[in-house]
Amino acid sequence: MIEVILPCLDEAAALPWVLSRMPDGYRPLVVDNGSRDGSAEVAAAHGAKVVHESRRGFGAACHAGLQAATSDIVCFMDADASLDPAELPRVVGALASADLVLGRRRPVTRGAWPAHARIGNALVARRFGLHDIGPMRAANRERLLALGLTDRRSGYPLEMVVRAVRDEWRVAETDVAYHPRTGRSKVTGTVRGTLQAVRDMRSVLETS
Repeated sequence: MIEVILPCLDEAAALPWVLSRMPDGYRPLVVDNGSRDGSAEVAAAHGAKVVHESRRGFGAACHAGLQAATSDIVCFMDADASLDPAELPRVVGALASADLVLGRRRPVTRGAWPAHARIGNALVARRFGLHDIGPMRAANRERLLALGLTDRRSGYPLEMVVRAVRDEWRVAETDVAYHPRTGRSKVTGTVRGTLQAVRDMRSVLETS
């Protein structure tokens, strides 16, 4: 069984579709980060293991899920229906020749990925010879824990890549479809969220 960590903040509308698409052999682990829309209850009703993380922040939720997981291989993906869990086996399959696999997002519509977010992401990814600091990813759980990740906000996915590259991990990418998310993004959907994400990633780059 492979556990799939889904950081979650007010994603009750998206979770039924996401959890219904989970492939056989993959167990969803939803990390509720203080939702007020009943996300935790929805997740539990659809068979997911639910972990509660009171400390706010995308990285805090991701790391709580990593610490709660028990499978040798773990996956991460957003819980907003922008990514299809049915594509997880292909991402995991690429671990046969890599240590960390990132899903390179391919938007299915023009509005799926705002230009400002896509361009900023590409500029950061290029520094590491990549195309995307993708939110769908897979790696060995114990090795991820050994990276000693410290960011607990929006810089967590980038810090994982930075430290993996530093430790000479083989990092690979495989294409995944990127759909318009359900509801408004907490990051790219607001000016405040976008600016905070930029600050978080800049901090990771400056300290790593």
